[in-house]
Amino acid sequence: MAMPVVQVLLLCALAYQAVDAQWTPATATFYGGSDGAGTMGGACGYGNLYNAGYGLNNAALSSALFNDGAMCGACYTIACDTSQSTWCKPGTSITITATNLCPPNYAKKSDAGGWCNPPRKHFDMSQPAWTSIAIYQAGIVPVNFKRVPCQKSGGIRFTINGRDYFELVTVFNVGGSGVVAQVSIKGSKTDWMAMSRNWGQNWQSNAYLNTQSLSFKVKLDDAREVTVWNIAPSNWNFGTTYTSNINF
Repeated sequence: MAMPVVQVLLLCALAYQAVDAQWTPATATFYGGSDGAGTMGGACGYGNLYNAGYGLNNAALSSALFNDGAMCGACYTIACDTSQSTWCKPGTSITITATNLCPPNYAKKSDAGGWCNPPRKHFDMSQPAWTSIAIYQAGIVPVNFKRVPCQKSGGIRFTINGRDYFELVTVFNVGGSGVVAQVSIKGSKTDWMAMSRNWGQNWQSNAYLNTQSLSFKVKLDDAREVTVWNIAPSNWNFGTTYTSNINF
């Protein structure tokens, strides 16, 4: 029996409710040097952004956008606003992933260096990403942005750090909305257990899971969810990354 059109549209709307339909004004600067090396690491916990699948198309978000790390992994298309600046490269835009926090600088006014002070919406982009839409000498430009689905290569990845009775799992290379809202973990001898966000996209469990194969449920902020069964074998080790064949 065919699904009613209204139901199909509703399901599509639910699946993409985290994606913005409208452009929103903001500003953008750059950091990290011409090779982007200074953007590695950051407040989302992704570490080496090449290894994590994010590369140089990344940005640090002002706290108004970062939401205490809840928006780590979100993807945004950014275009320089040619109606407000002659420093833009017309006809260009770039899609970046949120990988870091641009912290406030309360020693400076919001319109004179404190670009990331709340409530400003601001992107501190990698220099290679920024110079694809604006001229280097400008330093800061007005932009418009909208949130878009993340296109990632390969499966969701899980890096397990910590120690006995403390598993700290970084979840990354996430497609779809890109933003992980909930994570659950299951040992081969346990039921599902909700993990708590420690910082960025690092999720913690306080169970003893040594010598058990590990499975994860990952739920995005648009309510879509996948289950990754037995991604880590029973002889898993702390400090190891496990790559699934599943993504959104």
